[in-house]
Amino acid sequence: MKAIGFHTPGGPQVLTELTLPVPEAGPGEVRVRVHGAAVNPADTLIRMGDVDLGAMPGPYVLGMDVAGVVDQVGPGASTFGVGDRVMAVVIPDRPHNGGYAHYVVVPAGQVTAAPKNVSLIEAATVPMNGLTALWGLHVLNVRPGSTVAVTGSTGAFGGYFIELSKRAGARVIADSGESDEALVRDLGADLIARRGPGYVADVRRQIPDGVDALADAALLGDAVLDAISDNGIYAGLRAAGERGTKPLPHPAPRGIDYRYFGFYENPDISNSLLELADAVEAGHLTPRVAEVIDPSDAGRAHAALEAGGVRGRFVLDLSRP
Repeated sequence: MKAIGFHTPGGPQVLTELTLPVPEAGPGEVRVRVHGAAVNPADTLIRMGDVDLGAMPGPYVLGMDVAGVVDQVGPGASTFGVGDRVMAVVIPDRPHNGGYAHYVVVPAGQVTAAPKNVSLIEAATVPMNGLTALWGLHVLNVRPGSTVAVTGSTGAFGGYFIELSKRAGARVIADSGESDEALVRDLGADLIARRGPGYVADVRRQIPDGVDALADAALLGDAVLDAISDNGIYAGLRAAGERGTKPLPHPAPRGIDYRYFGFYENPDISNSLLELADAVEAGHLTPRVAEVIDPSDAGRAHAALEAGGVRGRFVLDLSRP
């Protein structure tokens, strides 16, 4: 089968087309004939060697979000049948590698039926970012009546976080430049704070006591803490010390609680994927495709993500042989 991956960590240019054996579904697993694989910032970190590649079989195939059609069902995975349209989150450190491939094998608990009202290309943008946003709501204690801020609101995670926070009954203040304001309002943000050095002042102008919680997808760190109320919650999209993060003061000022969230911390990925599919079908969550590209163009997608400013997700079209 065709796959996209790398042999040695490095820049986007290390990505290459690979020919690999088709994996077989084992007990509790399903094999998916991939139609779309989303390209995420997490993929760029793996490609650069920011994770322990010793646990991954080489060559290294990337990809954490896929959608496609089940074409093999392992023993004990009877929830699914051959021909089912599905979307799945993939952890690319298993023997079968990641989702930039014609076929991927995943545990049945990481798969759910794809939303009926969107294409498989669109569905491929939902699993990882949606799961991360859902778990972010849990970590930040987002509930009806709470006020939550999000930075990086125009990205895939940020957009899903806005929509899911509104679905949970919260008030959302999102950062935005002038050119993105219409997009952010369409996603459901109640208030807009201008991105840049005046961000905190703009939040406090509109919410004098500060927000209850802030999801920092833009990794601004200390620069946004003053937007948070006393004893509020700050949660970063990456753990302290990871690439792109900024130092936070210790101890935290004004009783602010520092937290971090990643989708893999969720103890019930299966039901959360089902919740995301239901949210898409109900019109509460909007898949956002930046561009559909040939798998051979994955390096360009990685370079664009690293440069910033991508709205939505690049999706590799793997539907063709």
